Amino acid sequence: MNSRKFALILALIVTFLWSSSWILIKFGLSDIPPLAFAGLRYAIAFIGLLVVGALTGRLKRLQQLDQSDWIPLALYGLVFITLTQGAQFLALSMLPAVSVSLVLSFTPLLVALLGWRLLNERPTHRQFLGIGIFLGGIALYFYPYTGLSQSVPGLLVAGFGLVVNAFSALLGRKLNQRHTLDAYSVTLISMGFGSVTLLLISLPISGFPSLSLINWGALLWLGLINSALAFTLWNLALRSLSALESNLINNTMLIQVAILAYLFLGETLSPLQLLGIALVASGILLAQLKKRTA
Repeated sequence: MNSRKFALILALIVTFLWSSSWILIKFGLSDIPPLAFAGLRYAIAFIGLLVVGALTGRLKRLQQLDQSDWIPLALYGLVFITLTQGAQFLALSMLPAVSVSLVLSFTPLLVALLGWRLLNERPTHRQFLGIGIFLGGIALYFYPYTGLSQSVPGLLVAGFGLVVNAFSALLGRKLNQRHTLDAYSVTLISMGFGSVTLLLISLPISGFPSLSLINWGALLWLGLINSALAFTLWNLALRSLSALESNLINNTMLIQVAILAYLFLGETLSPLQLLGIALVASGILLAQLKKRTA
Protein backbone atom coordinates (compact mmCIF):
# COMPACT_ATOMS: atom_id res chain seq x y z
CA MET A 1 0.00 0.00 0.00
CA ASN A 2 1.49 3.36 -1.02
CA SER A 3 1.58 6.35 1.31
CA ARG A 4 -1.35 8.13 -0.36
CA LYS A 5 -3.70 5.13 -0.05
CA PHE A 6 -2.64 4.67 3.55
CA ALA A 7 -3.32 8.37 4.20
CA LEU A 8 -6.79 8.05 2.65
CA ILE A 9 -7.65 5.12 4.94
CA LEU A 10 -6.37 7.01 8.00
CA ALA A 11 -8.40 10.07 7.04
CA LEU A 12 -11.59 8.01 6.63
CA ILE A 13 -11.10 6.37 10.05
CA VAL A 14 -10.68 9.81 11.59
CA THR A 15 -13.84 11.14 9.95
CA PHE A 16 -15.84 8.27 11.45
CA LEU A 17 -14.49 9.06 14.92
CA TRP A 18 -15.27 12.74 14.45
CA SER A 19 -18.78 11.96 13.16
CA SER A 20 -19.54 10.00 16.32
CA SER A 21 -18.29 13.02 18.29
CA TRP A 22 -21.19 15.13 17.03
CA ILE A 23 -23.70 12.73 18.59
CA LEU A 24 -21.89 12.67 21.94
CA ILE A 25 -21.61 16.46 21.87
CA LYS A 26 -25.34 16.92 21.24
CA PHE A 27 -26.13 14.73 24.24
CA GLY A 28 -23.51 16.42 26.44
CA LEU A 29 -24.64 19.96 25.61
CA SER A 30 -27.79 19.39 27.67
CA ASP A 31 -25.55 19.42 30.79
CA ILE A 32 -22.36 21.27 29.83
CA PRO A 33 -22.00 24.83 28.40
CA PRO A 34 -20.60 24.63 24.84
CA LEU A 35 -17.30 26.50 25.25
CA ALA A 36 -16.52 24.77 28.55
CA PHE A 37 -17.39 21.44 26.90
CA ALA A 38 -14.97 22.15 24.04
CA GLY A 39 -12.22 23.36 26.39
CA LEU A 40 -12.49 20.31 28.66
CA ARG A 41 -12.51 17.91 25.71
CA TYR A 42 -9.30 19.25 24.22
CA ALA A 43 -7.63 19.80 27.59
CA ILE A 44 -8.14 16.09 28.32
CA ALA A 45 -6.71 15.30 24.88
CA PHE A 46 -3.69 17.50 25.62
CA ILE A 47 -3.06 15.77 28.97
CA GLY A 48 -3.35 12.37 27.30
CA LEU A 49 -0.81 13.37 24.67
CA LEU A 50 1.55 14.64 27.38
CA VAL A 51 1.36 11.29 29.20
CA VAL A 52 2.06 9.37 25.98
CA GLY A 53 4.96 11.69 25.21
CA ALA A 54 6.44 11.25 28.67
CA LEU A 55 6.18 7.44 28.51
CA THR A 56 7.62 7.14 25.01
CA GLY A 57 10.24 9.88 25.16
CA ARG A 58 8.60 11.90 22.42
CA LEU A 59 8.61 15.03 24.58
CA LYS A 60 12.36 15.29 24.02
CA ARG A 61 11.65 16.18 20.39
CA LEU A 62 10.15 19.47 21.53
CA GLN A 63 13.64 20.62 22.57
CA GLN A 64 14.65 20.57 18.92
CA LEU A 65 11.98 23.13 17.95
CA ASP A 66 12.86 26.80 17.63
CA GLN A 67 10.79 29.99 17.60
CA SER A 68 9.98 29.60 13.91
CA ASP A 69 8.18 26.33 14.79
CA TRP A 70 6.42 27.36 18.01
CA ILE A 71 4.75 30.51 16.68
CA PRO A 72 2.90 28.87 13.72
CA LEU A 73 1.99 25.87 15.91
CA ALA A 74 0.47 28.20 18.52
CA LEU A 75 -1.41 30.03 15.77
CA TYR A 76 -2.66 26.71 14.38
CA GLY A 77 -3.95 25.75 17.83
CA LEU A 78 -5.80 29.05 18.21
CA VAL A 79 -7.40 28.79 14.77
CA PHE A 80 -8.12 25.05 14.62
CA ILE A 81 -9.01 24.37 18.26
CA THR A 82 -10.06 27.63 19.93
CA LEU A 83 -11.92 29.25 17.02
CA THR A 84 -13.00 26.35 14.80
CA GLN A 85 -13.97 23.85 17.51
CA GLY A 86 -15.38 26.55 19.79
CA ALA A 87 -17.63 27.76 16.97
CA GLN A 88 -18.69 24.19 16.20
CA PHE A 89 -19.76 23.51 19.79
CA LEU A 90 -21.67 26.81 19.93
CA ALA A 91 -23.39 26.09 16.61
CA LEU A 92 -24.37 22.59 17.75
CA SER A 93 -26.04 24.12 20.80
CA MET A 94 -28.29 26.16 18.44
CA LEU A 95 -28.82 23.98 15.35
CA PRO A 96 -29.41 20.32 14.41
CA ALA A 97 -26.23 18.33 13.87
CA VAL A 98 -26.88 17.80 10.14
CA SER A 99 -27.43 21.54 9.53
CA VAL A 100 -24.11 22.44 11.17
CA SER A 101 -22.38 19.72 9.18
CA LEU A 102 -23.87 21.11 5.95
CA VAL A 103 -22.65 24.65 6.65
CA LEU A 104 -19.15 23.39 7.35
CA SER A 105 -19.27 21.37 4.12
CA PHE A 106 -18.74 24.62 2.22
CA THR A 107 -15.13 24.39 3.39
CA PRO A 108 -13.76 22.69 0.21
CA LEU A 109 -14.79 25.65 -1.94
CA LEU A 110 -12.89 28.07 0.27
CA VAL A 111 -9.96 25.68 0.56
CA ALA A 112 -9.82 25.22 -3.22
CA LEU A 113 -9.71 28.96 -3.84
CA LEU A 114 -7.37 29.82 -0.97
CA GLY A 115 -5.15 26.78 -1.53
CA TRP A 116 -4.80 27.71 -5.19
CA ARG A 117 -3.43 31.10 -4.21
CA LEU A 118 -1.52 30.28 -1.02
CA LEU A 119 -0.28 26.71 -1.53
CA ASN A 120 -0.16 26.59 -5.35
CA GLU A 121 -2.44 23.51 -5.30
CA ARG A 122 -4.55 24.17 -8.40
CA PRO A 123 -7.73 22.03 -8.52
CA THR A 124 -8.38 20.09 -11.74
CA HIS A 125 -11.44 20.71 -13.93
CA ARG A 126 -12.94 17.47 -12.62
CA GLN A 127 -12.46 18.63 -9.04
CA PHE A 128 -14.15 21.94 -9.83
CA LEU A 129 -17.09 20.01 -11.32
CA GLY A 130 -17.26 17.88 -8.19
CA ILE A 131 -17.32 20.99 -6.01
CA GLY A 132 -20.16 22.41 -8.15
CA ILE A 133 -22.26 19.25 -7.71
CA PHE A 134 -21.34 19.25 -4.04
CA LEU A 135 -22.62 22.81 -3.51
CA GLY A 136 -25.71 22.11 -5.61
CA GLY A 137 -26.60 19.27 -3.23
CA ILE A 138 -26.28 21.62 -0.27
CA ALA A 139 -28.58 24.17 -1.93
CA LEU A 140 -31.12 21.41 -2.57
CA TYR A 141 -30.96 20.26 1.05
CA PHE A 142 -31.95 23.68 2.40
CA TYR A 143 -34.68 24.30 -0.22
CA PRO A 144 -37.20 26.04 0.09
CA TYR A 145 -35.26 28.07 2.71
CA THR A 146 -38.41 29.05 4.63
CA GLY A 147 -37.13 28.02 8.06
CA LEU A 148 -33.68 29.54 7.81
CA SER A 149 -34.70 32.89 9.36
CA GLN A 150 -35.29 31.18 12.70
CA SER A 151 -31.75 29.84 12.72
CA VAL A 152 -29.82 33.00 11.80
CA PRO A 153 -27.73 33.20 15.04
CA GLY A 154 -26.71 29.56 14.76
CA LEU A 155 -25.98 29.88 11.05
CA LEU A 156 -23.81 32.95 11.68
CA VAL A 157 -21.78 31.04 14.29
CA ALA A 158 -21.51 28.05 11.94
CA GLY A 159 -20.50 30.41 9.10
CA PHE A 160 -17.71 31.84 11.23
CA GLY A 161 -16.64 28.27 11.98
CA LEU A 162 -16.62 27.60 8.24
CA VAL A 163 -14.19 30.46 7.52
CA VAL A 164 -11.74 29.62 10.31
CA ASN A 165 -12.00 25.92 9.43
CA ALA A 166 -10.84 26.67 5.89
CA PHE A 167 -7.88 28.69 7.13
CA SER A 168 -6.97 25.99 9.65
CA ALA A 169 -6.99 23.38 6.87
CA LEU A 170 -4.49 25.42 4.87
CA LEU A 171 -2.34 26.19 7.90
CA GLY A 172 -2.36 22.52 8.96
CA ARG A 173 -1.30 21.42 5.49
CA LYS A 174 1.53 23.96 5.48
CA LEU A 175 2.77 22.86 8.91
CA ASN A 176 2.70 19.18 8.05
CA GLN A 177 4.85 19.81 4.99
CA ARG A 178 7.73 20.77 7.32
CA HIS A 179 10.15 17.89 7.73
CA THR A 180 11.24 19.23 11.13
CA LEU A 181 7.76 18.65 12.61
CA ASP A 182 6.27 15.22 13.30
CA ALA A 183 2.53 14.55 13.65
CA TYR A 184 2.77 14.12 17.43
CA SER A 185 4.45 17.50 17.99
CA VAL A 186 1.96 19.30 15.74
CA THR A 187 -0.98 17.74 17.57
CA LEU A 188 0.41 18.21 21.09
CA ILE A 189 1.45 21.84 20.81
CA SER A 190 -1.59 23.03 18.86
CA MET A 191 -3.93 21.12 21.19
CA GLY A 192 -2.25 22.65 24.23
CA PHE A 193 -2.45 26.25 23.07
CA GLY A 194 -5.99 25.85 21.73
CA SER A 195 -7.50 24.05 24.74
CA VAL A 196 -5.94 26.33 27.37
CA THR A 197 -7.24 29.39 25.51
CA LEU A 198 -10.73 27.88 25.31
CA LEU A 199 -10.75 27.21 29.05
CA LEU A 200 -9.48 30.71 29.84
CA ILE A 201 -12.38 32.11 27.83
CA SER A 202 -15.14 29.75 29.02
CA LEU A 203 -14.50 29.21 32.74
CA PRO A 204 -14.86 32.90 33.77
CA ILE A 205 -18.15 33.00 31.83
CA SER A 206 -19.83 29.75 32.85
CA GLY A 207 -17.62 28.41 35.66
CA PHE A 208 -16.57 24.78 35.98
CA PRO A 209 -19.62 22.62 35.13
CA SER A 210 -21.02 19.95 37.45
CA LEU A 211 -20.29 16.66 35.71
CA SER A 212 -21.87 13.24 36.17
CA LEU A 213 -20.05 9.95 35.62
CA ILE A 214 -21.66 9.74 32.17
CA ASN A 215 -20.41 13.25 31.36
CA TRP A 216 -16.88 12.30 32.44
CA GLY A 217 -17.03 9.11 30.38
CA ALA A 218 -18.08 11.04 27.28
CA LEU A 219 -15.37 13.65 27.86
CA LEU A 220 -12.67 11.02 28.31
CA TRP A 221 -13.70 9.23 25.11
CA LEU A 222 -13.96 12.48 23.16
CA GLY A 223 -10.64 13.71 24.54
CA LEU A 224 -8.47 10.61 24.35
CA ILE A 225 -9.87 8.70 21.36
CA ASN A 226 -11.74 11.20 19.18
CA SER A 227 -9.24 14.02 19.78
CA ALA A 228 -5.75 12.94 20.91
CA LEU A 229 -5.64 9.80 18.75
CA ALA A 230 -7.79 11.11 15.89
CA PHE A 231 -5.96 14.43 15.50
CA THR A 232 -2.59 12.69 15.50
CA LEU A 233 -3.77 10.35 12.74
CA TRP A 234 -5.23 13.31 10.86
CA ASN A 235 -1.95 15.25 10.98
CA LEU A 236 -0.18 12.12 9.79
CA ALA A 237 -2.58 11.81 6.84
CA LEU A 238 -2.07 15.46 5.91
CA ARG A 239 1.54 14.68 5.02
CA SER A 240 0.37 12.84 1.89
CA LEU A 241 -2.94 14.58 1.05
CA SER A 242 -3.50 18.01 -0.44
CA ALA A 243 -5.60 20.56 1.46
CA LEU A 244 -8.52 20.06 -0.96
CA GLU A 245 -8.33 16.26 -0.77
CA SER A 246 -8.24 16.21 3.03
CA ASN A 247 -11.22 18.54 3.27
CA LEU A 248 -13.28 16.60 0.76
CA ILE A 249 -12.64 13.41 2.75
CA ASN A 250 -13.49 15.33 5.89
CA ASN A 251 -16.85 16.19 4.36
CA THR A 252 -17.87 12.54 4.07
CA MET A 253 -18.80 13.28 7.67
CA LEU A 254 -21.93 14.90 6.25
CA ILE A 255 -23.34 11.49 5.35
CA GLN A 256 -22.06 9.83 8.50
CA VAL A 257 -23.48 12.55 10.76
CA ALA A 258 -26.85 12.37 8.96
CA ILE A 259 -27.08 8.61 9.53
CA LEU A 260 -25.95 8.80 13.16
CA ALA A 261 -28.23 11.77 13.88
CA TYR A 262 -31.18 9.82 12.51
CA LEU A 263 -30.31 6.72 14.54
CA PHE A 264 -29.47 8.40 17.86
CA LEU A 265 -30.93 11.93 17.84
CA GLY A 266 -34.14 11.39 15.87
CA GLU A 267 -33.23 14.05 13.28
CA THR A 268 -35.33 12.96 10.30
CA LEU A 269 -34.66 13.96 6.68
CA SER A 270 -37.14 14.59 3.84
CA PRO A 271 -36.71 12.90 0.42
CA LEU A 272 -35.44 16.22 -0.99
CA GLN A 273 -32.86 16.49 1.76
CA LEU A 274 -31.74 12.91 1.15
CA LEU A 275 -31.33 13.73 -2.55
CA GLY A 276 -29.27 16.77 -1.61
CA ILE A 277 -27.00 14.66 0.57
CA ALA A 278 -26.64 12.13 -2.27
CA LEU A 279 -25.51 14.93 -4.60
CA VAL A 280 -23.05 16.13 -1.98
CA ALA A 281 -21.61 12.62 -1.71
CA SER A 282 -21.33 12.38 -5.51
CA GLY A 283 -19.53 15.70 -5.66
CA ILE A 284 -17.06 14.57 -3.00
CA LEU A 285 -16.37 11.34 -4.90
CA LEU A 286 -15.94 13.10 -8.25
CA ALA A 287 -13.54 15.65 -6.78
CA GLN A 288 -11.43 12.82 -5.33
CA LEU A 289 -10.98 11.07 -8.68
CA LYS A 290 -7.91 11.81 -10.75
CA LYS A 291 -7.26 11.29 -14.45
CA ARG A 292 -5.47 8.06 -15.22
CA THR A 293 -1.93 8.45 -16.48
CA ALA A 294 -0.12 6.17 -18.92
